[in-house]
Amino acid sequence: MTMLRRTTLLLPLIALAAACGIGSVRAEESYPSKAIRFIVPYPAGGGTDTIARLIGTQLSQRWGQSVVVENKPGASGILGNDAVAKAPGDGYTVLMGITTVVQIPALYKKVPYKLSDLAPVSQIAKSADLVIVPRSLGIPTLQQFVEKARAEPGKFNYGSYGNATSSHLNGERFKQKAGIDITHIPFQGSGPEMAALLGGQITMAFVDATAAYPHLKSDKINVLAITGAQRHPALPQVPTMTEAGYPGLEANGWFGTFLPASTPKPIVDKLGAEIASIVKSPEIHKRLTEMGLIPVGSLPAEFKAQIEKDAVHWKNVVEAAKISLD
Repeated sequence: MTMLRRTTLLLPLIALAAACGIGSVRAEESYPSKAIRFIVPYPAGGGTDTIARLIGTQLSQRWGQSVVVENKPGASGILGNDAVAKAPGDGYTVLMGITTVVQIPALYKKVPYKLSDLAPVSQIAKSADLVIVPRSLGIPTLQQFVEKARAEPGKFNYGSYGNATSSHLNGERFKQKAGIDITHIPFQGSGPEMAALLGGQITMAFVDATAAYPHLKSDKINVLAITGAQRHPALPQVPTMTEAGYPGLEANGWFGTFLPASTPKPIVDKLGAEIASIVKSPEIHKRLTEMGLIPVGSLPAEFKAQIEKDAVHWKNVVEAAKISLD
């Protein structure tokens, strides 16, 4: 009788669990069944926003569901990242993130979410910083710049597109590797930084390749090297920092998508596979290339491995340079 009572009491719980399981499977099979939100943690009109709208348009056409791009700028991307980290794990709130996603935990002591609260979906494209000097400086190679900087400590400077950005971190890493004393000058974005470089107001700059792309044929600049693990397709003659003799700057910048970590794996995989397919389509591959980017289109497991590797790299760079935004 006791066993019978226990079984009777358990039956409703078993039925509820089964129903929840069936409901979950059905939700995953029917995904997507409503509009999807792409959260961009930066203002409208920038590169991240442009890429979100490119991918969103294609996703909408393929899946027959609306994709709405919502800009949530603020706190170096933390506001938008946090909104997705705390969103329901149903696949309908997607983060269009950049490299700062993995840099933020090292730069801030207090962050309202953990990196593990976000599930990597697909790395869309890679970017890199170009090391550029005004041609009027008469310096054609990175080694010659280092030699001049060593001979005259404190005379030279380098521009970045903002404090604690990849260009700032790369610049500090370069200073350490080269053993030189050059002053950091931060700008409010790549546009003002590039303008200052073209105007000869700074002696060197780490400029995002997408911002420098329209100026690559200018007779006012010399491109000395590029960060990241490979040469840029548009600049096959420009060596990587490692090839130029300064290893430790192999990490690329990137654009990628994330979902809340609570999202079921089948939904993460389905969205990841679709975005990867979109990125590799001729139209989007061409558009990304024209932006100065290197298209990737990775699957969730590949992007996760890249995230883990990059998180360690940037943490080491930030600690060595003693940079903090708190």
